[in-house]
Amino acid sequence: MIWKQRPTTEQLNNLCKKTVIENLGIIFTEVGDDFLTATMPVDERTIQPFKILHGGSSCVLSESLGSVAAHQCVDQDKFFPIGLDINANHIKAAKFGEMVTGTAQAIHIGKSTQVWEIKIINDNHELVCISRLTMAVTEKKTIAPTLTRR
Repeated sequence: MIWKQRPTTEQLNNLCKKTVIENLGIIFTEVGDDFLTATMPVDERTIQPFKILHGGSSCVLSESLGSVAAHQCVDQDKFFPIGLDINANHIKAAKFGEMVTGTAQAIHIGKSTQVWEIKIINDNHELVCISRLTMAVTEKKTIAPTLTRR
């Protein structure tokens, strides 16, 4: 198991209240031994003008999954992972009214970096997007000495 403390989906969804994650309708649905899963609706919040999933929405889902997962793999009193790079390949369109599901799995969990692969699939289990997120693991005191959640 990769988690320092295995979170529950309820804890993760509560953590994300009043953020872009909640605003886009992203809901964490499963925490496995080495993966994290969330869903996102393809609706007026997440589409482009042509009524298909906006690539930026896929990136928000990917970065949300990888970032939240990364935080669960460090001692949160000492470390704060920050997104360093994201790459996304958009493979297939997801249409208005569908639900997409993203799953993040660690490729590398190191002392100073983490690399996550996120696959997003549609209702038919077809690959919509695959992305890779690199996180920099920083000491909490150097990045945000007074970091608190509002």
